[in-house]
Amino acid sequence: MAEFAVILVYTTTDAIFAERVLRRADLAAKLIPTPRHLGSDCGSAVRIPASESERCEELLRTAGVSLSRIVPLNT
Repeated sequence: MAEFAVILVYTTTDAIFAERVLRRADLAAKLIPTPRHLGSDCGSAVRIPASESERCEELLRTAGVSLSRIVPLNT
């Protein structure tokens, strides 16, 4: 299983908002450039621990963040 996952969003504003929501929930979220091989509507993404993917998705949807998808990041 991958150590990290990447949350892909539609806008940079969504990425910043997502990082803020997750950090307030004491999750290790980090704003990163979207990996080229994943392509996206936005140049920014949020890296999270892969084990927290479901929790992050729930928190972000509850907060009203528009996310595209969450993808495991194989490093």
